[in-house]
Amino acid sequence: MSIPRRSFVGLLGASAVAPRALWAQDDPVYDAVRSTLYGSRTDFEAGMAFLTERGNPDVVPALLTAMRYGRRRERDIAKVMEALSGARHGTDWFEWMLWQERNAQIVPHPSLIPFKREVLLGIDQNFDVFLKPEYLQRDNMKIRLEEISWGGVLKDGIPSLDNPKLIPAARADYMKDDDLVFGVSINGDVRAYPLRIMGWHEMFNEVIGGVSVALAYCTLCGSGILFETQVEGRRKPFVFGSSGFLYRSNKLMFDRETHSLWNQYTGKPVVGPLVNSGIELKQRPVVITRWDSWKASHPDTQVLSLSTGHRRNYGSGVVYRDYFASPDLMFPALVDQSRHRQKDYVFAVRQFGAARAWPLDAFKGKPVINDAIGGRALMLMGDPDKRSVRAYERGSRQFRATTDGGLLDETGNKWRVTEEALIGPDGAELPRVAGHISYWFAWDNYLGDTASVYGR
Repeated sequence: MSIPRRSFVGLLGASAVAPRALWAQDDPVYDAVRSTLYGSRTDFEAGMAFLTERGNPDVVPALLTAMRYGRRRERDIAKVMEALSGARHGTDWFEWMLWQERNAQIVPHPSLIPFKREVLLGIDQNFDVFLKPEYLQRDNMKIRLEEISWGGVLKDGIPSLDNPKLIPAARADYMKDDDLVFGVSINGDVRAYPLRIMGWHEMFNEVIGGVSVALAYCTLCGSGILFETQVEGRRKPFVFGSSGFLYRSNKLMFDRETHSLWNQYTGKPVVGPLVNSGIELKQRPVVITRWDSWKASHPDTQVLSLSTGHRRNYGSGVVYRDYFASPDLMFPALVDQSRHRQKDYVFAVRQFGAARAWPLDAFKGKPVINDAIGGRALMLMGDPDKRSVRAYERGSRQFRATTDGGLLDETGNKWRVTEEALIGPDGAELPRVAGHISYWFAWDNYLGDTASVYGR
């Protein structure tokens, strides 16, 4: 998302929908909450006095929504929030969101649903496809409504690239050697998707090597994950876009068939018709690496053309320059920084019924790591300078790197590294394992104690 974290105020005009169409009952709590943005000064003062006397922090999530957009009244709203919660964060929306994440025991008052709908539909009425009242009932969601935040763009405001134009490597004269790309190879079909372009689009929907896939790139999380989009039992592959919403600084993507919201990091639907479908998108291997390295090892690769159909500045290092250079997050998410900084890179694998992360720094001076996940032995090859890691099953073998970048097993046999598998001198193959790069905060926030981390 492309708007700084504290500039989302003063954006709302008149209510986009009649309030009683949203909340078909007389409720003084709802009226008081709504007065923050839509009531007269007299109504607002009476409403805040009522909520303060009522004394229940269940309205803090709605007041937090109001404080973010109601600049003229944010100080008064914050005082009520402090009185009800005992917290002291003033008008700092970022810190209040972290407080809210810490205090999951507070169940929001039911009026949060119509109020938050009204606020968000006042920004973009197209959000209605995601925010049907029946979808937002607490028991019907896999995430917390109070933690869904607007990321600063409208629905499809970050446009996906659907079957975009590709050109041969020899014609990609706009590319610099040190530009990073997402490298994908499926059934011999080799593609490169530069991050300098994908940062503006955060999603492509493609057929590569006969397989329908989508690359979901959350710039805020530093993670680009390649998913298969053809799901067993469904007639057509899913086609994904960017909703404009975030959850704990992670994008919520949506599918264009059902308009369910999906967690980009897990590949699971979290709001909408597919919530209880049991669907989890299968990952495919993808690697981040430098363009010169990818082109040298895959001279027949195709690469995205600058002719995307959109007007953007696709220059090297332009998109999200300040965010990528900063140690700070743009949107709030709790993170344990006792061992790793929130924007340290890790390589993340969720396979074989387990989840494990390898800090990218672990590969400094140690390009090959023999490890395991979920009872499966893995070999990982990494290069921090290229932000590259590839993982393979290794069976009972132990691998080591040679000084010239080659790969030897414990008996001294040389193995060939491809995008699909490790290939031994006798033709034996060890398959690639899907994984992706990510900022530490996203891994820690979404998986936390359910996952393991190399080096601990």
